[in-house]
Amino acid sequence: MKQNKGQKGFSLIELLIVVAIIGIIAAIAIPNLLASRRAANEASAISSLRTITSAEATYSSTVGNGSYGSMQNLYDNGLVDQKLDTSNSATQTKSGYYFIISNAGPAGYNSNATAATTNVGSRRFSSDSSGIIYADLTSPTTAQTTTSGTAIGN
Repeated sequence: MKQNKGQKGFSLIELLIVVAIIGIIAAIAIPNLLASRRAANEASAISSLRTITSAEATYSSTVGNGSYGSMQNLYDNGLVDQKLDTSNSATQTKSGYYFIISNAGPAGYNSNATAATTNVGSRRFSSDSSGIIYADLTSPTTAQTTTSGTAIGN
């Protein structure tokens, strides 16, 4: 076999070192990326609960005559986005969270944001007619019908 003088290129060892360095960087970056995604999904869920709170106040003072409405009522009156109205599709989520309004009536309502999977977020959120949003670390994928957990900064 004839070898040319001055032949240039990378050796196998050099290529393996570069691949190992890229692997180490990926191992460090991927968990941080996933944590950032969970935080963004949770922030979106909190923002959506604030939207529901505003929509309920508007509904109660206008077409509701002092009574709070269901998610379908809010959607039908153009107060919430279709992504929040999961009454017609149990598989529809916004940023990986399901949104439910329960016990809507003249006395108040409960709104809940439940993670579709544990990869989406590590907390579930709830709010009521007081406007306080609560975060609960237990069972983020299990829906709740009452406000529980720790109040978060509004």
